Amino acid sequence: MNRRLFVFALLGAFGLQVAAAARPNVLFLAIDDQNDWIGCLGGHPQVKTPHIDGLAKRGTLFTNAHCQAPLCNPSRSSLLTGLRPSSTGIYGLAPGIRDVDLTKNHITLPQTFTRGGYFTYTCGKIYHDGSVKPKDHAAEFNEWGPAPGPGKPPQRLNKLKPPQHPAMDWGPFPERDEDGGDYKIASAAIDALQRAPKDKPFFIGCGFRLPHVPCFAPPKWFDLYPDATLRMPPVKPDDRDDTPRFSWYLHWKLPEPRLVTLEKLNEWRPLVRAYLACTSYMDAQVGRVLAALEASGQANDTIVVLWSDHGWHVGEKLITGKNTLWERSTRVPLIFAGPGVATGAKCGRPAELLDIFPTLLELTGFPTRPDLEGHSLVPQLKNATAPREWPAVTTHNQGNHTVRTEHWRYIRYADGSEELYDMVRDPNEWDNLATAPMHVKTKAELTKWLPKKDLPPAPGSLHRILTYDPVTEEVIWEGERVLKTDPIPIF
Repeated sequence: MNRRLFVFALLGAFGLQVAAAARPNVLFLAIDDQNDWIGCLGGHPQVKTPHIDGLAKRGTLFTNAHCQAPLCNPSRSSLLTGLRPSSTGIYGLAPGIRDVDLTKNHITLPQTFTRGGYFTYTCGKIYHDGSVKPKDHAAEFNEWGPAPGPGKPPQRLNKLKPPQHPAMDWGPFPERDEDGGDYKIASAAIDALQRAPKDKPFFIGCGFRLPHVPCFAPPKWFDLYPDATLRMPPVKPDDRDDTPRFSWYLHWKLPEPRLVTLEKLNEWRPLVRAYLACTSYMDAQVGRVLAALEASGQANDTIVVLWSDHGWHVGEKLITGKNTLWERSTRVPLIFAGPGVATGAKCGRPAELLDIFPTLLELTGFPTRPDLEGHSLVPQLKNATAPREWPAVTTHNQGNHTVRTEHWRYIRYADGSEELYDMVRDPNEWDNLATAPMHVKTKAELTKWLPKKDLPPAPGSLHRILTYDPVTEEVIWEGERVLKTDPIPIF
């Protein structure tokens, strides 16, 4: 029988002591760089993710969920603070939230549960690596478990040659499931579930690293996707011809290879196969953790939320990686299951990762937080067809935003250039309608949702953005003029 939800007594700024002990647990499952190539999301016709699909069947799946930033640190910082990147200036791989004046003393999602009397534990990647310093660990979680990486094979497995970034590799490795980083992360979460105190609820965060590059998984997971029958993602060779020049500048000088490079080296199919294999291997680890939750006898008293920090291109728009404002980079899995959540439901309303914080507060009985910028999804968790006023907004560096509704995607870049896609008729985003006179009113309506606060990068940012001088057309990389001519270099 489910625990009854009690309202917490509010002592101090945001409710840090608890009026009652019987409250739902939270199992917080994060995935790194996972796009919509999940069975229940239909992003790839061959992907096998039985455990995530099973979780969706016993809860509510958001089929139109999107990240706040298409990069690890700003996405995770936004989710865990409940604040938009444009409200904090955290756009890049640094700084961490405790290094920015606006968020230095902000009470985060994990900190809320730690202060609220929960046993809190994290393993793997929940915060971006290194973004929370050891001196701040205790404020966020009671315990910090292992966060192993993928390991390193004796030699590069693909045909990309140095000076490539070491993460740009993929192939069968290691030989056994038990030797993979995600297996070890799942084992740590299982251990935490087994030894969690019985006299208090728990908040256990488990952050898987796959399918983030390097895309390594044991050979048996590659066997699920034979090369001879592999289905490739749809790609249009002239896809970028109707996109603004500025669209290149969000991902110009990054280590992920362009599609032209992968095709030249015959590595596109191996990468697609590796991404799928890693997704299935990661899914198996999710299954191990969910099985441990069932074995603990606390599944009926536990809210499970599964999410990914952002998506990942696997050739679409002629690139690989994230760092864009298109669907493949912004759309993510988002599933809630447990007390207070309808089962077997699919919600097509726009949802944001920003909404997780206020949703968990409501589901667990914490007071609402007026400083949070997301909106609780509880109405949709009770009834997937419940109306929702807000679209999903994703930001990548100051001035670059996209607004996603059920019908449209609108993109506004820092130089004022635009893209508009009819996501119902054109789910691949192949036909940019931004210059069509018939859509002036649609753009005007969508523009209203662009962030009103749009801060410059926080001091110390590694925001990695390219701009250009509109007069001389010289390209400027982080303040230095590095190129005088187009086209944009394609690695």
